Amino acid sequence: MKILFLSRWFPFPTDNGSKLRIYNLLRGLADRHEVHLLSFADEPADAEKKELQAICATVRVAPWREFRPSNLSALMGFFHPQPRSLIDTYSAEMENAIQQALLGEDFDLVILSQWQMAAYRHLVKDVPALFEEIEVGVLYEQYQKAAGLARMRAALTWHKHRRFLDRVLMGETCTVVSEKEQSLLLSLVSEADIHVIPNAVSVQSYEHVHEAPEPDTMIFTGSFRYRPNYEAMIWFAGFVLPLIQEQIPHVRLTITGDPAGLPFPAYQGVVQTGFVDNIYPLIARSWVSVVPLLVGGGTRLKILEAMALGTPVVSTSKGAEGLNAQPGKQLLIGNTAEQFARQTIVLLRDVDLRKRLAVDALRFVKEQYDWEAVLPIFLDVVESAGRKNFQEDEAFVR
Repeated sequence: MKILFLSRWFPFPTDNGSKLRIYNLLRGLADRHEVHLLSFADEPADAEKKELQAICATVRVAPWREFRPSNLSALMGFFHPQPRSLIDTYSAEMENAIQQALLGEDFDLVILSQWQMAAYRHLVKDVPALFEEIEVGVLYEQYQKAAGLARMRAALTWHKHRRFLDRVLMGETCTVVSEKEQSLLLSLVSEADIHVIPNAVSVQSYEHVHEAPEPDTMIFTGSFRYRPNYEAMIWFAGFVLPLIQEQIPHVRLTITGDPAGLPFPAYQGVVQTGFVDNIYPLIARSWVSVVPLLVGGGTRLKILEAMALGTPVVSTSKGAEGLNAQPGKQLLIGNTAEQFARQTIVLLRDVDLRKRLAVDALRFVKEQYDWEAVLPIFLDVVESAGRKNFQEDEAFVR
């Protein structure tokens, strides 16, 4: 098939979970189909474009503009039925790029990666569609947890998203990353064909990393551009870390990823590296990977990466949500500051526990979350979507 892939994220370098997922999906698609990538981007370098041109027939980009609630278009969005963020970030450049891509090209399928790209479905309404990684768990949780005036605003935002998704996704094929996301989306959309395609890692790509783990070291990998990562580190550094330091004073925490310009106080023993070209050695050298997420949806690539690199994980239940990992066997779980600190201290001190968790976790990832196993499932969904629409067209002709 000839596929037009519309992406919210330019998938190289693979420095966040969304980019890593998209890159691996493109790699799998390109083995069987002709893929044309049209992506938002923050001015990618020529070398980064060439990396994608090696697997895609064409690569086009449009500049991404972050949602700014104080913009006039966003303020006017209070009176519009669509979500304000979609109105404010809607891109004339992306619209033009899509129209240019359609000139003289007959696509068999369009894949719209992440829910923001659904705003451009009307431009390719005559092409069969697959909506990839539709995640709404974060918005739902914000609505559920908000109080007072904030709850009224969150309720309005959630209501607009529900109506928008129900209208756009009705009768379409969609993918989500977990069964919880699938259940939530099924409750929103009147009619949709929704498949679970979990996040995964390419285990083979980590096998060349050989680092000696350093005692009393922890790592958190995640860009603060994803707000739940920032909130997780504010909570961990402010409430969990002091409890750990009472028992292990010289413990060190490394935080990698784009700080996104957000304020983060200086804490003893905490280092923010910013973006790192290759975080694999840093993860492999760390004694523990901490995932103290309190909100969010989907599944955590940071957990799967740590497991693939032999670094044991301490997480909240929310952080590990969507994974089939068993607490005490493949990772440790703590949901309060005291519980999280206690589990981390135990793991920092117990060499045998660390080794056992690392071995079980690596086996778990190989069996359930390796792209070699997940990609064939995704490709079946893609090809089924193409066949379904072809059959509908054939029936109409008859």
